[in-house]
Amino acid sequence: MKNIRFKYQTIEFGEDDIHLRTLKDKQQFKDENKIAEKLGISSASWSLFGVLWPSSEVLANFIYDYDFKNKRILEVGCGIGLSSLILNHLDADITATDYHPEAEKFLDINTELNEDEEIPFVRVDWKNNYSDKLGKFDLIIGSDLLYERNHPELLSSFINAHANLNCKVILVNPNRGYQAKFTSKMEKYGFNCISFEPENTDFLDEPYKGKIFKYSR
Repeated sequence: MKNIRFKYQTIEFGEDDIHLRTLKDKQQFKDENKIAEKLGISSASWSLFGVLWPSSEVLANFIYDYDFKNKRILEVGCGIGLSSLILNHLDADITATDYHPEAEKFLDINTELNEDEEIPFVRVDWKNNYSDKLGKFDLIIGSDLLYERNHPELLSSFINAHANLNCKVILVNPNRGYQAKFTSKMEKYGFNCISFEPENTDFLDEPYKGKIFKYSR
């Protein structure tokens, strides 16, 4: 099995820079001990956690200007963890989670690249409750998470389990399906929703077709 190849880049946020090591492209794959395979992650989807997606950039740019002071923040399905990295760089109280077995390693390497403090990370499966490891949060964020039929139910339940009574949830969805079903599930947990297009996406190579969804309880 060939060694995977990487790509290095710097993402600008106002006066702040985040240095990022990602997979070179979506063709990379390495699962020598079949850890990902045992978790149900196929070779075709193995690399998806480790590349930079437009929705991830939209979320990170939005959260950069968001009032996150005095909030305990959770990133769900962090992937390469761009939002967690910029929040950590700004000394926010951020915890990252993902299902992929390599996500924590990449997050640690990127944190070191930026000479920042280690980001708390927990590998999670949305089917389970991790109250003992995670606790409750004031702000929960994520991007491009609703791409399988069972995700609305699993994600809404997971978020509710780790959301404080008063909590904001910010998700970025690139016009994938299941958004309406997810919103319906969130309403049953007491969350109201507003959605809007991002104001400025000049940092992307192409116009962004998705929206930002903000849930409040």
